[in-house]
Amino acid sequence: MAKSKAEEKISSGAEHIDMAVKNGAEAFKSGFEKAVAGYDKLLGHSKENLEACVKAANAAGKGAETLHNELYTFSKQSIEDSIAATKALLAAKSAHEAFELQSDFAKTSFDHYIGEVSKLSEIMASAAKDTFGPLQGRYQAWVEAVQSTRAA
Repeated sequence: MAKSKAEEKISSGAEHIDMAVKNGAEAFKSGFEKAVAGYDKLLGHSKENLEACVKAANAAGKGAETLHNELYTFSKQSIEDSIAATKALLAAKSAHEAFELQSDFAKTSFDHYIGEVSKLSEIMASAAKDTFGPLQGRYQAWVEAVQSTRAA
């Protein structure tokens, strides 16, 4: 009878070992699958982040180009206006007429400058919005991913 109790203990011990190995293998498999899924998710996020950065860079380039074109047009027009005003001043027949021409030119130049500053501000705001839009979307996706991972 002692032998049968020993055999039972050995058999019971073997069952516990088998169950522990089986549970360990299942836990490893489950953890490995979660790690692979997380890695795939990370790769997907990285790809989307890169695409967002490319979109942001393209938007920034377009904004810089628009800003450059506007500054070029304004500068060209300002130089042409200055040349025309100088010619008119040189053709003035009296000091009073020259003073009037200069005053009108100064007022007109100031008004154009204020209008241009307003236009440039709008261009900058639009370019910043277009540039940071894709990045903001990726930031929100990252926050959602972190929160869903924490909840799980």
